[in-house]
Amino acid sequence: MEIKGELWRAAEDLRYLLNRGYPREGSLQLVGNRYNLTQDLRDLLRRGVFSDQIAEARRKKMVSAEQIRGKGLAIDGYNVLITLESALKGKTILLADDSFIRDISGVSGSYKESAPTGEALNLIIDLLQTAEPLEAIFLFDSPISGSGELAAKIRGLMTNKGIRGDALAVKVPERIMEGYAGIVASSDTALIDQVQKVFDMAGYIIREKLRIPYIELSKE
Repeated sequence: MEIKGELWRAAEDLRYLLNRGYPREGSLQLVGNRYNLTQDLRDLLRRGVFSDQIAEARRKKMVSAEQIRGKGLAIDGYNVLITLESALKGKTILLADDSFIRDISGVSGSYKESAPTGEALNLIIDLLQTAEPLEAIFLFDSPISGSGELAAKIRGLMTNKGIRGDALAVKVPERIMEGYAGIVASSDTALIDQVQKVFDMAGYIIREKLRIPYIELSKE
């Protein structure tokens, strides 16, 4: 996606409004209309621009790959997998104001395994081997078709690589992750705001392993 200066000006305007307490949805609509932005660009703003206060609060929760060692890790399965697959497919990837990497695909409810799924899973498993968490618990939304089969595939990969943990398909993964005592791997904003420690697993792999280009709205 070609990004022009207009998008950064829109991001600056939205950030200005959010920093002054204006409602998020109304501000997004106002800025999107002012700059006549397409839906894709509006989605970039929605997923990437936040008030300074919110962005800083989320950054304080971030942990590094090194800090995972010996700690429990709950993985927001579809969030991490979809972000990685989007990057591997060459779709738009964004470094948000809160320092988390996000995609704008919006396909979580209709997810189906595709060509990059195997590569994405291998990248995750390789990272877990290196990071050595105490346990890794993958959580997938059971209402999404194929979740049970995907969890079973991951359990097999974990067993083969000697990684402690499990992969489960559950009705509401967020409830488990919000109450998890260890670290949560996700870039989901609602989940980040509810937990104490977060690892941007997909973001780490994209930036440090794949080195795939991404958009950064805070810089032009």
